Amino acid sequence: MRSLLLLLLSCLVILNTNAQESKKSIKLGAYFFAGWSGKRSQDDGTPENAWAKGMPLSAAKRLVTEFTGRMPPWGWRDDAPGMMEQQIDLAADHGISFFSFCWYWFDNKGPINIEAIDNHPLHLAMQRFMNAKNNERMEFSILVANHQNYEIIGTEAWKQAADYWINNLFKHPRYLKIDGKPVVKVFWPGSGDVEGIKYLQEQARKAGFPGIALACCGSGSPDMYSLRTRYNVIPGYGKPDEEHPYSELVEAHVKEWYGTPEQPCIPEATVGWDARARGTVSWYYTGSTPEAFEIFMKWMVHWMDTNPEQVTKDRLAVICAWNELDEGSILVPTKDDPDGAYLKVVKRIVYGE
Repeated sequence: MRSLLLLLLSCLVILNTNAQESKKSIKLGAYFFAGWSGKRSQDDGTPENAWAKGMPLSAAKRLVTEFTGRMPPWGWRDDAPGMMEQQIDLAADHGISFFSFCWYWFDNKGPINIEAIDNHPLHLAMQRFMNAKNNERMEFSILVANHQNYEIIGTEAWKQAADYWINNLFKHPRYLKIDGKPVVKVFWPGSGDVEGIKYLQEQARKAGFPGIALACCGSGSPDMYSLRTRYNVIPGYGKPDEEHPYSELVEAHVKEWYGTPEQPCIPEATVGWDARARGTVSWYYTGSTPEAFEIFMKWMVHWMDTNPEQVTKDRLAVICAWNELDEGSILVPTKDDPDGAYLKVVKRIVYGE
């Protein structure tokens, strides 16, 4: 009897989830940065580094001492037991359908280091999502963060990555797919290896998938990438710190919303960008309010409505980001946004309220 009741409850959860999904105007995801576990290197017990005591891997000094308004209600760390389940519920309750986790290659420019990949704090959040008791409420995918210090170089390395992804990630029942194809975004598409990506597609088909839906962040050949998207679009990146209005950031993103029937676009919007908290030198953007963000999101939905041939048929879109606390791209509630006003915007947009 107990087994029957559990089965019925599971069916009800699935039916309710499907009903909610059918009401959504778009299938919206959020990039998830997993730098809020592990240990900050400056946590060495010295008086000058007292700020770093107990801080996670990516908590820079300026973030925790000058930009304290960005701290979520659970603190700078998100690796406590049950925290992933809490974040899944928070995201799903507000209409977010999937997390796109940053995935990092180890060792840089070398062969695969599976032990490092499996045990690095940057992958802990995704691992916890995969094991979360409530992960049926969302899906997940990876953004291959193949940038400096995490570069996948050469055919053999791409083949090793392909085998790892297929065997360890794509077979998970909650992995995001388009027409049965696992969705993978590549941060630096120019470093993609033609033969390695061909191998990825072939091995995916051998594993029972119809192929891989591979998205380039920026521009990439349709022969290699069947989708295009962005992680974010930052005019003035690498230039000296200079204040600019949020409207300029919005305009830069809108210019990147384009696709073709052969290479549809997954449009991306951003909550903001101000990386001074981690010491990055670039322009920073002020004036991001829930009201301005809502206009931005409505603009994106309108673009998708009026350009159906340029987007995926399930209307995928993505936000940067769930928790880029040090870059100022933040959907989660914080001290500055204790009521979760940005998340409430997302819910109104997704459900057309």
